[in-house]
Amino acid sequence: MSHLLWKTLVLSPVVLGVTVLVSARAMAAKVADSSEDIKAKVTQTEAPIASAASIFIQTEQPKVNQQLVAQKIDDNKVLEEVNPYSSEEKNQNSLSQVTSVSQFSDVQPTDWAFQALQSLVERYGCIAGYPNSTYRGNRALTRYEFAAGLNACLDRVNELIATATADLVSKQDLATLQRLQEEFSAELATLRGRVDSLETRSAELEANQFSTTTKLVGEAIFAVTDNFGNNDNNNTVFQDRVRLDLQTSFTGKDTLHTRLAAGNAIGLALPNRTFEGTQTFSLSPSTNNSVYIDWLSYYFPVGNSQVYIAASGGIQSDYVPTVNPYFEDYDGGNGALSTFASESPIYRIGGGAGIGVNLAFGKGGGSFQPSLTLGYLASQANNPGLNTGLFEGNYAALGQLNLKVGDRITLAATYVHGYNNGGTVLFDAGSASTTTGVVGTAQANFVGGGNPYSSNSYGFEAAFKPSDKLSISGFAVYSNIKGFGANDDSQVWSYGLGVALPDLGKKGNVLGLFAGIEPYVGGNTADKPYHFEGFYKYRVTDNISITPGVIWLTNPGQLPGNNDDAIIGTLRTTFTF
Repeated sequence: MSHLLWKTLVLSPVVLGVTVLVSARAMAAKVADSSEDIKAKVTQTEAPIASAASIFIQTEQPKVNQQLVAQKIDDNKVLEEVNPYSSEEKNQNSLSQVTSVSQFSDVQPTDWAFQALQSLVERYGCIAGYPNSTYRGNRALTRYEFAAGLNACLDRVNELIATATADLVSKQDLATLQRLQEEFSAELATLRGRVDSLETRSAELEANQFSTTTKLVGEAIFAVTDNFGNNDNNNTVFQDRVRLDLQTSFTGKDTLHTRLAAGNAIGLALPNRTFEGTQTFSLSPSTNNSVYIDWLSYYFPVGNSQVYIAASGGIQSDYVPTVNPYFEDYDGGNGALSTFASESPIYRIGGGAGIGVNLAFGKGGGSFQPSLTLGYLASQANNPGLNTGLFEGNYAALGQLNLKVGDRITLAATYVHGYNNGGTVLFDAGSASTTTGVVGTAQANFVGGGNPYSSNSYGFEAAFKPSDKLSISGFAVYSNIKGFGANDDSQVWSYGLGVALPDLGKKGNVLGLFAGIEPYVGGNTADKPYHFEGFYKYRVTDNISITPGVIWLTNPGQLPGNNDDAIIGTLRTTFTF
């Protein structure tokens, strides 16, 4: 077949043009719509529409006589040039007609096929391009693609003949095209049958689907936890948390999140109301498995920027890069066990309702990619009472400069200015109860001496990925507390460093080791509250993971005197769907 094809190319510009246009035009016959993920899933169990091999490298062609199978040396050289393109990723974008070859951004006058393309466009009007003004002429094509493109061009040829322009097409060209059409008649019939079947299946699915604009993403966590410290007042517990996230898109680029959550996790009893042992699955709006809307937010783009609006349950890490890969899972069940190891405590200051925006500099895609993130969240925004509301109650305003250097290094510098009413905690993460912290000691949370206070926090985050099998990340945080009462000023510090080994033992697995000092009050003579954590996420399937891990806390609560360590063991199972 390849011998016949190359002989045909010599005959006329029309036949040459048929070959050139196929790689773009034929994709339309495959019902190419990149947004129709549903259709792609329907056909997962069926044989692929198109053969995996290019038309030029078919090993079995019953309609070709044995003499054509013996390829010449020159043909083999051509095959070697074509083969590298056969591994290119297939693109499912739709095509549109063009009127000038200059409309193609990836076609240059120096290209070997430029004149052929120019002739097809300007003389015959028999070529199409992609919506992003590309032609993609270096793609390989299958027999089905060639058949579909040939059929499309024949329609144009018939139109030229019908409009008294038959002089543009010679009898020899028509005979050759007719022979090619007969050669690929079987593929055309098969393609039509598969497309009809696909359209029938997709129509049935669309008629019975949950929503045309919304998809459901869920997560369920089962966790067995216990504390093995010497002064352990905890029993072994079996806890759960479930999240159902309704993700709605109105334009294809925006996302409205309506998340329902329920859980029964109760934090372990550690000395002096410390929050150091808090784990991510403990972050639930209830402890009796009651269902709540724990997150309601909307993301939408403005140019190169991304805007985030939270009506309820927003946290800083919803819109700002936390620069802690493999440990951060946005308080889900596939990252670190503890809230401390998952992200820097500076992102736990403030939360609730508000707005955030990520401003990208330049068009992106280069090795040097800076951006600026700004945001404002208030944890009592829905309360119209005295000293509450969107601006009079607890709030946190964030600014972060992000810098990504290539694919290996990410840096960020963060500043958060916050205000808290008296008796409320610093690291609340927008908790419905402002007296419940999510990380750090009690002293580091209940600052201000019980009076209102403001905070200015400074953080630095960095991540380095020397290889695909190793990631190193860390952070440092300093908070300067200004109390509105006498002698209410204080300082809060925290540090952390993590090492992750992704795909250890199996693709999707993660071994994580993290060490640091949880938020503590500076100047306290007691020993610092060190935090050591190790976990291994084992991916059972694409939707199920099991994570055993241990958290070792020294001097929990930052208390003076002899304070026994706490060793917390957890076996977490996460289901995603």
